[in-house]
Amino acid sequence: MAQQIMCLHLLSTPSIFAASAPCITLLQPHQWSSCRLPSLKSSFSSTKLRASFEDIANDTSATRLVQPNQGVADSIKVLKNAAKTRKVDKNEVLSALSLIEKAKLDPSEFLETLGGTKSPGRTWMLVFTAEKKLKGGRYFPLTAVQRFDAEAKMIENGVYLGPLGSLSFEGRFLWKNRILAFVFYCIRIKIGPFNPLQISLGSQDNKEPDNKGPFFIWYYVDEEIAVARGRSGGTAFWCRCSRVTSS
Repeated sequence: MAQQIMCLHLLSTPSIFAASAPCITLLQPHQWSSCRLPSLKSSFSSTKLRASFEDIANDTSATRLVQPNQGVADSIKVLKNAAKTRKVDKNEVLSALSLIEKAKLDPSEFLETLGGTKSPGRTWMLVFTAEKKLKGGRYFPLTAVQRFDAEAKMIENGVYLGPLGSLSFEGRFLWKNRILAFVFYCIRIKIGPFNPLQISLGSQDNKEPDNKGPFFIWYYVDEEIAVARGRSGGTAFWCRCSRVTSS
């Protein structure tokens, strides 16, 4: 659990890192296939830890939009501009995130758009993180990338520091409605030019994604950006990236 918390902090406390980060090449698919992962059950644990998790996962009462309305469309444009320039005022970004969350768009195509139809899935770079209830936020200053593989139900979460190295977590996820619950099983640490060190998380090997662990609630996903809120209440958005390359 400590390792999981550390990974989430990498995406929520950017002040502990430098103000900028170079890009490096993402690990090749065959490099993360060596981590032993257990089989995945077909449903979430029946234990109900928090009402918010089950209520959102099973919520069918909200009116869902087949296409975003004009307000949502304008908000999406704001986020895409922010992803490209990183110059859009944070209050505009927060307002756009709020409107998209409230719209409760139809999530039926989110998973395929997020994780593709074939392994190794798709990669997304973190652009902006917001505090709980959208009270504040900032552009994420490092190269933080997540890979979602919808076919294999795998997730990879990494922070990349150019020639200094990288830290990534790998595991499995389970999708229900608009919620992606996940659990990490191994860590990969790379320092400088040395080969990466892979560490199993021990007792976590037999743990499966469920409502007791971390999860994302997805509010919007298209071919360019994705918006989600984490279990802690913070909201973030990502932009699609095919690769993270070194200079």
